This record gives sequence, C-alpha cells and structure tokens, in this order.
Amino acid sequence: MAYTALARKWRPRSFAEMTGQEHVLRALGNALASGRVHHAFLFAGTRGVGKTTVARIFAKCLNCERGIAAEPCGECASCREIDAGRSVDLIEVDAASRTRVDDTRDLLDNVQYAPTRSRFKIYLIDEVHMLSTHSFNALLKTLEEPPPHVKFLLATTDPQKLPVTVLSRCLQFNLKRLSLSLIAGRLQHILKAEAIEYEPGAVQLVARAGDGSLRDALSLLDQLIAYGNGRVGEADARAMLGTIDREHVVRLAELLAGGDAGALSDYTRQLEDWSLDYAELLEQLAALFERVALKQMVPAFDGDELHPVELLQRLSGQLAPEDVQLYYQVALLGRRDLALAPDPRTGFRMTLLRMLAFRPADAAAPGPVRAGPGTVGAAAGVAPAPTTAATPAAAVAPRDDAAPSASAAVAGAEAASADWARILAQLDINGPVRELAKHCALLERRGPLLRLALDPRSAPVRTRGREESLAEALSRHFGEPVRIEIEVREPVADTPARAGEREAQAAQVAARSALESDPTVVAMRERFGATLHPESIRPIRPS
Repeated sequence: MAYTALARKWRPRSFAEMTGQEHVLRALGNALASGRVHHAFLFAGTRGVGKTTVARIFAKCLNCERGIAAEPCGECASCREIDAGRSVDLIEVDAASRTRVDDTRDLLDNVQYAPTRSRFKIYLIDEVHMLSTHSFNALLKTLEEPPPHVKFLLATTDPQKLPVTVLSRCLQFNLKRLSLSLIAGRLQHILKAEAIEYEPGAVQLVARAGDGSLRDALSLLDQLIAYGNGRVGEADARAMLGTIDREHVVRLAELLAGGDAGALSDYTRQLEDWSLDYAELLEQLAALFERVALKQMVPAFDGDELHPVELLQRLSGQLAPEDVQLYYQVALLGRRDLALAPDPRTGFRMTLLRMLAFRPADAAAPGPVRAGPGTVGAAAGVAPAPTTAATPAAAVAPRDDAAPSASAAVAGAEAASADWARILAQLDINGPVRELAKHCALLERRGPLLRLALDPRSAPVRTRGREESLAEALSRHFGEPVRIEIEVREPVADTPARAGEREAQAAQVAARSALESDPTVVAMRERFGATLHPESIRPIRPS
C-alpha cells in the first residue's frame, strides 16, 4: 500500500480537529449555527496554517446531508466525497495554473446550473491572488450577485494583491501563524498515535523549524522519521536541520559567566572546526539568556524541552541578572551586525568580547573575579584614595587611622559620585569640557584641591586646555580658587557618563518590555503575525 505523507494523513476533517485559529472557527461556527452564511469567503494567511483545510471543512458543513451545522457528520456520502476529493459539487481551482481570463469564463459558465446532488455548488479557488486583472474583472459580477445555490471560498497567501473590488465582496478571515507550543503539541499527538518513539527536544526543534506552519513541520517530521530510521531523536534532528549542538551554547554561557576572555577566545577558535552558522549561534545564545532571565525573575519556571530546569538553575547562580540582560541585548545587536563585520567569525568573536567589555561596573556576579574595564572597587584591587576629615564639601567616607573596609570605601565612593553629578549639573560648561567632567569621578576634595579619577576609556578627551576650563568653572561654582588633579584610573564608583549609560539602558529595556506587553502589540502579533524590531524602539524622554 502506498505511503501517505503525515501532512495529508492527519489533515483535520472537522473544526474540532483543527489546531489553533479559534478566532476563525468561532465566527464560521456561529454563522453556520445561525444560518447567516455569506456567499463569498476569503481565507488569508501564510503557507501551512490551514486555509484550504478550513475551506474544505466549511464546504462539508454546508453540504452535509444531515443539514447545515457547525460540525459535519463525516459519514454521509457528501462528506465522504469531499474528504476523498471527488465531490462533483465542490470545484477546486488552482488559480496559479489557471490565470487566463478564458479559464475564468469557462469556470463561470456553469455557475447558473444547479448542483448535481448537494445543497450548494461551491467554488474553492486557491491562491486566488494569482489570477490576472482580466480574470478578476470577469469574476466580479458573479462574485457580487451569485445564484443562491453558489458559494465562493477563496484562499490566498497575499491578500494585498487582490483588487479592493474583490475584497469588498468577501468576508475576510486572517489565519495567524501557529505558536511553537501548538505545533509541538500536535506533533507529539501524531507521534503517539503513530506509535513512533520520540524525544521531546527533537519535537521542539522540528516545531521551531516549522516557523509557524504546521504543514511545514509535518513535512520535516516525515523527513526526520526517515532520517532516524523510524525514530525521532534530538541528535538526529540537530544533524538533519543543521541546528547547533546545545552543548556549544551552554559552554559559551558558562565561559561568559566566568569572565575569562582568554578561555572564551580559545573556545570560539575551536568552534571554527564545526563550520557553524554564527547568526544561529547568537540566536540560540539569546534564547538561552531569555530562559535564564525568566528563571531568575520567576523561580517557579520549570524550563522546557530544550532548556531543562537544572541547566537554568545552574546558570542563574553563575550570572547576575544585569549581566543576563546585557548579554541578551548584545547577542541580538551582534546578530544584526554580522553582515557588517569583516567576516562572520570576527563579528561573532567581537560580540562575545563586547559582552565582557560592557558588563555593568557594579555587577556582583558570582564566580571568579574578572580584570578589565568592567571591574571596580575591591574586586579590581584598587584602593580608594584617602580623604581627610577637614574636607568641607567631599561626600567620600572620612579617613580613619585604620584602612577602611571595602564596603565602606565603595559606599563613600558612591556618595562622592552622586555629589559630583550634582556639581556637574550646576557647572556652566559645554562641549568637550563637559565630556571630560562627565567621564570623571570625584575622589576627594582637600581645601582648594579636587582630585578626580578619569575613566581610562575616555583618556583621549583630556587636554590641558580642557582641564583649565574645568578648573575655572569649578572656581566660579565654589566662589573660590580651585585646583584639580586628574588621575587616569578606574573609578571606584560610576562616573556621570556611566550612570547615564546605565539609565539609558534601563529605560530602553523598560520601553521594550512595555511595548512587548502592550495589548495592541500582542493582538497584532497573534492575529497578523507582526514582528517587533527591537532596534526601532526608543524610550519616551520626559519633557
């Protein structure tokens, strides 16, 4: 007996068997139950979401011998003939192969004749947008005022190409892309019914590769069953789909948590032997960070088939929440910028190094202490500059005979940072002089002397002329002559520039979170398959 593909064998034969599309099924069911059935319906949506299937089930509901109802009996002669594709009163037309106006006229010549044995003569025109302009013109009059025994069911993947004169004559239903969970659930149901051994991780990979299309996912599942010799395994799925091994992604996350740039660089060099898709690797890395962040914010989250809870718990303890948020954002931006890099390998490696370089300065992440621009305070081994008790305006911790503790030093430095930010806001300076001040942190004030620490990354902005201008502005501010000494070193606390960057990043994250949870955006995603571009989001600045 000939083998039947899963997509055909498991095509739903009633609305109850449909996966998703509840908004369409509800409207059609109510119309059938109330008898308010329009003469023309247009089903729009991407490939493999159920347009033709819904149309065929709807035709069965209309021509079922037991009467018009929201669910066909599936047993009468009319239902069986439609299921078998041999109903003489259901005329299925592939518009892609019949685009000429003569084809349309030949089709419509028989509209006036009554159905042979069914209640309605139903025309199901698939990919209707492929008809020519003349064919649409020939169809218009009949589509507007068909005989009472005729129904038109149109399906298209591109409703924008249909003339508005056709759209205005139809009831339009937009079928949305199916979610990953719906596709995975349907695949598992089919595998259990077919008595095929499977691994949940493999099902997740196939469902994700389906990209919202159940038919595509079923075709891939058929291919995977053949590839795995009757078994659906995760390793086979990754090999067939060219998906990156999860161990690579986990190892990268662990190296990022450890902060060892050398080990991270060595591992990325080893990845070259696998000829991986670096864009997909960054995508999976971002997906892992999203699950880790969810586990940190929602401890009850139990992970999924691709991200077990044990892995998420381990990474949650190794990564600070602010690091996870930063790594996620950098992974997204790095994936977008891969096309601009000298080559994908260089772009990928630079993205990983950027994650470490831009790590929040006060991140108290577990794991080894990391040296570099992101390390401050006691972790970097930099002792805060001492200050005297006679300092009148300094907000740093007072000097004691004994060395201050690291926590007291950091607290004092943070207070000094806040005080310096207030002073800076009142200074009458602009341009490069203000940039110099923004990248400095106040160490101490001893009489007329102010000692400042300049962020090493901003050392080029320092010139003698700008130092003199800053000293003059400070003198005007305090009402007495002031001298400044600038040391190029890692500030213990945030500079105003770093604080501003962090506030901007937090505002960006908040803006994105607010937009992603906005009911209108959620509705557009679910109904139309809309895509949100993170790089286009900008927080609203208070006026």
